[in-house]
Parts: sequence; C-alpha cells; structure tokens
Amino acid sequence: MKIERKSIKEVLVITPDVYRDERGYFFESYNKSKLPGLPDFVQDNQSYSVKNVIRGLHYQRPPYAQAKLVRAVKGKILDVAVDIRKDSPSYGRYASEILSEDNFKQLFIPRGFAHGFSVLSDEAIVFYKADNFYNKESEGGIVWNDSALGIDWVVESPIVSEKDRALGRFK
Repeated sequence: MKIERKSIKEVLVITPDVYRDERGYFFESYNKSKLPGLPDFVQDNQSYSVKNVIRGLHYQRPPYAQAKLVRAVKGKILDVAVDIRKDSPSYGRYASEILSEDNFKQLFIPRGFAHGFSVLSDEAIVFYKADNFYNKESEGGIVWNDSALGIDWVVESPIVSEKDRALGRFK
C-alpha cells in the first residue's frame, strides 16, 4: 500500500496493492493494520451520480465532525477537500485528487475539512467511510463555486442540487 501526502499534509492519497491475473483483480480497500494513523470508521456511505454532477462542499460541525476515506467504485471523480480549520496554516486552501475505478486511489480527508466531488465519467459510484455518525443538525456546507476557493471542478455544465446551490460562502 502506497501513502502520499497532498499539498495539505493531513490529506492523504492511499493507493492499494492490486493483484491481477486472468480472472481479474483483488485488493484490500481498507486494512487498519496497514493504516495505523487513520481513525476507527463507524459508518459507510455510497452515492451514485451521473456526468457533471457536483456534490458538496459538505462538512459536519463538532462534535459530529467526520474524517472520511473516499474512493470511486465505478467511474471517475475529482475529489476535493477544503481546509476549514481556522487555526490551520492551510485554512481556506484545498487539495484534490482524481479517484477512479482504474487507479484504485483513495483520499483520506481528516476532520475539519469540507468535502465534495465532481463526476468526470458518464456515471460514478462513490463509496466512503466516516469516523463519526451523520447528524443532520450538525451539517454545514460551502457553495461549490465560491470564488474565494477557486476550485476548478473540471466539468463544463455542472449539475448541482438545489440544496448545494443554496450553501453559504467560505468567508
């Protein structure tokens, strides 16, 4: 398993060892003993989206903040993590990574980050682990096209939910 740090050092790209043969492939998508610095995960989530969908940017406020381990089971996405920790030297910056069914990469996003993704393939299934349970009263978000963040979502005609279009600005 290969672990790389993004420009924001707490955000990690995890690439598992993939074993291929004439039958297909096998890999461990998660193994706690190989990822000792990661938190204990308590909830798994999965979404299906079509090309040009942007989901996010979402976060949970403490005490329900969530760390996430995200991967694309099908298709290809641009996964984005925005640092919203006010005391952080990378506050207001983001890290992103292409995750796909072909590259097997996963993005670890610690607590204190807003998360979102855009779908670059015709369709995508995104799966992620969370280290805390979802709590509706604690949800928050930043509008996807906030100019203060300058995120290039790499989509031409974004499809964004009404709820996500109504999210607030970063500042």
